[in-house]
Amino acid sequence: MKITNLLQIAWRAISRNKMRTFLTMLGIIIGVAAVIAMIAIGEGSKQSIEGQIASMGSNMIMVRPTSNTEGGARMDNNSVQSLTEVDLIAMEKNAIYTNAVSPMVAMKGQVVSGSNNWSTTIQGVNSHFLFIRNWNLLDGINITEKDVKTSAKVCLMGLTVAANLYPDDPKNVIGKNIRFKNIPLKVIGLLSKKGENTFGQDQDDVILTPVTTVQKRILATTYYQTLFAAAINEQSSDSASAEVEKILRKTHHLKTTDDNDFTVRTQTELVKMLTSTSKILTILLTVIAGISLGVGGIGIMNIMYVSVTERTKEIGLRMAIGARSMDILIQFLIEAVLISVAGGLIGVVIGVAATQAVTWVMNWPTLISLSSIYISFLVCFATGVFFGYYPALKASKLDPIQALRYE
Repeated sequence: MKITNLLQIAWRAISRNKMRTFLTMLGIIIGVAAVIAMIAIGEGSKQSIEGQIASMGSNMIMVRPTSNTEGGARMDNNSVQSLTEVDLIAMEKNAIYTNAVSPMVAMKGQVVSGSNNWSTTIQGVNSHFLFIRNWNLLDGINITEKDVKTSAKVCLMGLTVAANLYPDDPKNVIGKNIRFKNIPLKVIGLLSKKGENTFGQDQDDVILTPVTTVQKRILATTYYQTLFAAAINEQSSDSASAEVEKILRKTHHLKTTDDNDFTVRTQTELVKMLTSTSKILTILLTVIAGISLGVGGIGIMNIMYVSVTERTKEIGLRMAIGARSMDILIQFLIEAVLISVAGGLIGVVIGVAATQAVTWVMNWPTLISLSSIYISFLVCFATGVFFGYYPALKASKLDPIQALRYE
């Protein structure tokens, strides 16, 4: 029998009981829609995380002191004094996989301009910091090496600080004078917008000033809280990290058996850590959604068994007039696959619509993957074949004489 004839027979058979067919499809529809939506949310989340980390500087390497304990109390990393100018100079001279290094010291405090004030963070850095962080200036000039050497009272201002200190004209701040803990600072540059980082912190709520200005005039310290470096490219991040560790172990006079008194982190490690969590959650949700596909498949098997029983006489009649067992097998397989694939098509439409709704209503990042749609179709086809095969096999093995006598 021609395949087109078998398709027509299968289509008429499933069209006779539209409501029953739809209810049979429901498990497939829900499963496919859920899988597509979950994968889209997971991929969107992963892309968003990677984008936010890239905005911080995709090649960035961070060196922080390791926290220690004093009197049984664990000390904050910022209070540990292990990073010095010696480390900075050693990295600048000896590291071949990095092309820029900047120290950083920071503290929170109140910044004042006229009658306006704002609680923010001041960070002491050098002229390479903006390059390392992949940050641009909207207006003005960058901090110079001369500013660092002379502990100049100058600063770069983030947009959030500018908006709160100068609400009437936040982009016209160059040349303005502000005070941080009674230290006067002149604004020489306005930073471009960075937005929130991966952890929800406002990166624009900051003031950058020469590192020595914060060290000498505010904190009264010679130590650094963090050292930032930029690898020559993203592929060299691991090599740069290992190189920095080797240099700092030498400057800190650590023996082979000694543990590091610092930690070296790359953006690649941060991406892997955050996206792995997102990936595990996506897999978990997708597996749960995939259970619906299994339930839908069982529903297809059940309804096909019922269909075989209801149409026993029809099967006997077809066999009596020359239909082969293979024709009967293929006919019922086609019916099962049609139900499954039709449910998959509806599920794809609902899944895409649900993904768009999540983006519009909840403002979550999503990314619809074509591969998830292809996989859903393949799974639907496989589900139809797998769960439809045994009922179809039962139908193909019916004895035509007994089938004609069936009541």
